[in-house]
Amino acid sequence: MTSSDVTTEPAPHGDRKRTARPSRGWLKILGAAAAVLALLFAGSRLSLRPGLDDFFGEETRDRSGPAVLKSIQDMSSYEAASGNFQVVVDLEKDTKYVPDALRGTRTLFVGAGTVDASVDLGKVTEGGVVVNEDRTTAELRLPRAVLGEPALDPDRSYAVSKQRGLLDRLGDLFSDNPGSEQAVNKLAAQHISEAAKESELTTRAEKNTADMLKGLLGSLGFERVTVRFGDDQE
Repeated sequence: MTSSDVTTEPAPHGDRKRTARPSRGWLKILGAAAAVLALLFAGSRLSLRPGLDDFFGEETRDRSGPAVLKSIQDMSSYEAASGNFQVVVDLEKDTKYVPDALRGTRTLFVGAGTVDASVDLGKVTEGGVVVNEDRTTAELRLPRAVLGEPALDPDRSYAVSKQRGLLDRLGDLFSDNPGSEQAVNKLAAQHISEAAKESELTTRAEKNTADMLKGLLGSLGFERVTVRFGDDQE
């Protein structure tokens, strides 16, 4: 009986699990991201070196269109006084039952602006000006001085600090106007307007207007000029 050599191959180990290898696509993406970060870091470092600021520096371009005249209004008011004001606005917005770290903002803003006080000479009636026959004395009755709208100065107004919760920060990323200062600007203008009402700005405006008219009519030969405002009897 003849025997033949039989070669047996080892059976595949089906019980062993194959080691998971990361996809080459993800490795390429991670490598590209690392290269971009390295380039940005190198650029920021090189921009600090003398002579390389022009290569990595920022460039500002004004692409605004020309200003368009919308209307013209004739003015008859005499701007007699102007007050400069400054206010520190501390505006905080909270959400009930939500920690400030998640939702809430607090802005510290310094607002600086001016308020003008004027006398509308165009409202003087025909009986508001009385002149004697010799044109040596004149009596004027003018309307009271009024305050104008506060005008914030962008060069002197600035945000000191702004704290925002995590959700507010994420919202700013998808907002058309992230970090808007409209609320603090409006509040600063309101406080400045209230301060102007409590000041003596209108009194100063009426005095300056009276002095201006007395000097003007005095140069025309009037010896006595009396200026009254509103219901004043003196």
